[in-house]
Amino acid sequence: MKILADESIEAEIVEALRQSGHEVTDIKETTPGIADRQVLSVANESGAVLLTNDKDFGELIFRDRLFSKGVVLLRFGKLEAAERIELLRSILEEHRSELSGAFTVITSVGVRIRR
Repeated sequence: MKILADESIEAEIVEALRQSGHEVTDIKETTPGIADRQVLSVANESGAVLLTNDKDFGELIFRDRLFSKGVVLLRFGKLEAAERIELLRSILEEHRSELSGAFTVITSVGVRIRR
């Protein structure tokens, strides 16, 4: 899967997803400090699903009605790093076909996918 990791995503998650075969671009490595609207634009232009911890992207999608190729918002709470990585890998695999064009929220207890 093609993924753009927002600056809020930890380096260990980016690396774990790359090791799992995902094509992950980390905004911290390419264009750090750009505004959220620009991050969303980069994701759309590259055909990537945006991976973020930043709830502001929900406002951009639902309030401002900006287009998105897909956003995955991580709200893991107090899970340990290894648990976050394993949960994310599992959900990305299980829901791969549903993520494109959707706003997905992943929590420690479940997944919500909204189109």
